[in-house]
Amino acid sequence: MDNSLAIIYLSIFVTILTLAAVSIFRQIFKTRKIESSFAKLRKKLEKEKGTTQEYYELGSIYSEKKLYSQAILLFQKAIKAAQEEGEENIAPIYNGLGYIYFTQEQYDLAIRQYKEALKAKPDYVTGLNNLAHAYEKKKLTTQALQSYEEALKFDPNNPIAKRRAESLRRLVSA
Repeated sequence: MDNSLAIIYLSIFVTILTLAAVSIFRQIFKTRKIESSFAKLRKKLEKEKGTTQEYYELGSIYSEKKLYSQAILLFQKAIKAAQEEGEENIAPIYNGLGYIYFTQEQYDLAIRQYKEALKAKPDYVTGLNNLAHAYEKKKLTTQALQSYEEALKFDPNNPIAKRRAESLRRLVSA
């Protein structure tokens, strides 16, 4: 009996250790991939003009690293490159720029960028949710609710828009 209990505990311990090791290795490989991409893009863009996608990717990496001033410059270059290339899918770039301003609590600038994203792609649910969140931070409850409801028109099962719209409806009707 004691032996079987020890084997069960040991099995559980080995399973937990294995899961932890797999998780750690996955994170290491993910980080290495991002850092490798970061180094390649930086090196390339220092030497030559990049594409919309390259500026956007590098800007996103800088944003994840919380290096916002560099990310802003890269997103602006991505927008310029997109205009030159005739790229139509620029909503994520404006959204990324809006996110950076939002994290720095520059809500007016964030709202402007989210609106640009929505001009480029009116059914961009992520942009609508982000715009609504920025409105909430500015205490513009009615506009926030309208933006969440607009997001729900395009994606009726969007959990963020559903939850926040319900909460704001209660607030508005109170």
